[in-house]
Amino acid sequence: MNYKEYGKQNKDVVILLHGGGLSWWNYREEAEMLQNDFHVIIPILDGHAESDREFTTIENNAKEVISFIEEEFGGSVLLIGGLSLGGQILLEILSRRGDICRYAFVESALVVPSRYTYAMIKPVFGSCYGLIHHRWFSKLQFKSLRMKKELFNNYYRDTCAITKQDMIAFLQANSLYSIKESIRNCTAKVSVFVGEKENSAMKTSAKIIHEKLKGSLLQIFPKMYHGEFSLNHAGDYVKEIYAIVKQ
Repeated sequence: MNYKEYGKQNKDVVILLHGGGLSWWNYREEAEMLQNDFHVIIPILDGHAESDREFTTIENNAKEVISFIEEEFGGSVLLIGGLSLGGQILLEILSRRGDICRYAFVESALVVPSRYTYAMIKPVFGSCYGLIHHRWFSKLQFKSLRMKKELFNNYYRDTCAITKQDMIAFLQANSLYSIKESIRNCTAKVSVFVGEKENSAMKTSAKIIHEKLKGSLLQIFPKMYHGEFSLNHAGDYVKEIYAIVKQ
């Protein structure tokens, strides 16, 4: 597993799992703000730019992160956060090792499987994958994702670096993931985030996660779309971390 690291001299460890199709820069601003007080690690998920292996499954990514924490930090860290695909991997981690962190931030994680979406991914991306190498097409995709414009060069560079096989694999995995019942054994204090402007499946997913994790906090951010909280509002994301760990 490859990863970016900030504030290595600090004891309290924060791990942040980026969204599908993105990379470590998803959380770069947060890491820079946190590095004076925390040891921040941003793993690069399998199948993404700068990763060291192809994407296989959400479950395998979860196993890798768990092994990393066990080998490097004695089996537990202060906080793990994850966006979208990273949020699904975080849920899988918590379902396998509910005591692996004291706090968890799950942002915009889909847990309502869609067979239709799964079936459409391969033909759609098989036919239009080549377009992602054109800046004009990437700009259209980027605009639809509503990320702040400063992130475009990172997005374009790293999207072009993802193979068609990997892109199809992680999108299909994302479309079929469902939360495990063992998540109910999680002892971490979990915050669940979703944007008011996200689709109904994503908002339903947030409620399902909240219901299965007793004592969790559900926050629905007004006027926000998918992933906007961590991608476009790093300062507010960091404030949430300080607020919860300093209680």
